[in-house]
Amino acid sequence: MNNVIASIITNKILITGVIAWFTSQILKTIIYVIVNKEFSFERLIGDGGIPSSHSATVTSIATMAGITSGWDSPLFGVAFFLAIIVMHDAMGVRLETGKQAKALNDLTEFIENMVGQDLTPEDKLKELVGHTPVQVFSGFCLGLLIALLIA
Repeated sequence: MNNVIASIITNKILITGVIAWFTSQILKTIIYVIVNKEFSFERLIGDGGIPSSHSATVTSIATMAGITSGWDSPLFGVAFFLAIIVMHDAMGVRLETGKQAKALNDLTEFIENMVGQDLTPEDKLKELVGHTPVQVFSGFCLGLLIALLIA
């Protein structure tokens, strides 16, 4: 059992992914505070925003898989296509979901104002779930940089 735990905590691919995710979430929170002049705990753990933590994580994992296992390895091939799918999804389905949530929340707010009844914050739809291409690209660059620094 100790051998398994030691293998996990020394796995460069896992470590790189965790560091990329953590770094991107911290940067995302700092950028949010600078732009909005307020702290939001949701930015620290939530989706959406710049840089994309999903993109940073999968890019760092794919890059480290290539570095440690070889650019011609099956591990890199799988990680590469997983990264492409995750980044494409972030800019596609998840971005559109966020736009739809915003429209529905706006409509709900309009109706609330007419009726005089407010929904709780928990009842509103989450709007920051996807990413713009710039957010995804910045996450990609961050993930690449982190993997190269760790390697």
